Amino acid sequence: MQPDADTLPKARATVTALRHAAVVALAAMALALLPRPGLAAQPATASSHAPAVERPVARVLQSAQDLAIYALGLIGVDYRYGGSSPEHGLDCSGLVRYVFQEVVGVTLPRTAGEMARLGGRVAPGDLQAGDLVFFNTRSSPFSHVGIYLGDDRFIHAPRRGGEVEIVTLSQRYWQQRYDGARRLVAFVPELISSARAAPADPAPAPADATADAHR
Repeated sequence: MQPDADTLPKARATVTALRHAAVVALAAMALALLPRPGLAAQPATASSHAPAVERPVARVLQSAQDLAIYALGLIGVDYRYGGSSPEHGLDCSGLVRYVFQEVVGVTLPRTAGEMARLGGRVAPGDLQAGDLVFFNTRSSPFSHVGIYLGDDRFIHAPRRGGEVEIVTLSQRYWQQRYDGARRLVAFVPELISSARAAPADPAPAPADATADAHR
């Protein structure tokens, strides 16, 4: 018996949703086991002010991990140049912008190059989940961006015809094109004041076109 024409798309959508849910659940469990620097238990003699100092740090680390977990739920979404939503596809900066909007409520600039001007620089040895990693593709600095997940991996929207995927940062291709990293979640108040001025759905910017054929 042949399946109804309307059944196949619905079945594919259900399978995709279940796959994304499973990925998010596994990622949440894995990230929950990661050590959280700066959150070690304080001795009984610690100052009564210590908890007040730790709370902002805890919020920053939790937000960073939430970014990574949410991004994992977008694995398999089609690449689309200028795309800004999972329903219609995402390009590299569209992926980052969408995740930040959904998780921390901040609307980032539209292009990877503009995002690279925000936040604080991060040394390669200090990368943490939620940091943005930038690359020079097709001789265009800061033309590609992804979200670092930890364990030498990042998630990105690769190129036309591809899907949101996880790749290894230490691969020779990416190492040769690495432009650095930025940490944005620690600067959320500043980002809210500076990035909200960006329109919610601007026209695609030429800078992201270089991500179409970066391999």
